[in-house]
Amino acid sequence: MASQWTGGCLCGSCRYEFAGDPPHSGYCHCDMCKKATGGPFAVLLQAKVEDLLWTAGSPAVYRSSPIATRGFCGNCGTPLYLQYDGDALIRVTAGSLDNPERIRPAGHYGVESRLGWADCGHGLPEETTRERL
Repeated sequence: MASQWTGGCLCGSCRYEFAGDPPHSGYCHCDMCKKATGGPFAVLLQAKVEDLLWTAGSPAVYRSSPIATRGFCGNCGTPLYLQYDGDALIRVTAGSLDNPERIRPAGHYGVESRLGWADCGHGLPEETTRERL
């Protein structure tokens, strides 16, 4: 039986759930994720779009690049997801999970933009960003 994953925004007006064992997750160091999250990197985990259910509210959405949109709470601003156009997967922000300690990032993306002092995930696979602004 698949594990249940739940999460939402800071103010509680947007809530979601999905099932999966365990979802792939990783660090993203690209400049867009840094700006979108306000942090030195994002930690994102994959879920099937068809499996993600909004159980309270629905996120505001904006086009963050020519190839992707991002969802966030329109009330408190919490970043909730990244979705590439035409992709069957959605990438949920790990910080919006109710239990983020359950995931283990499996790699790094956007390493060309990694900050020198962002000391995390040593020894994990690395790749550069394929799409840039």
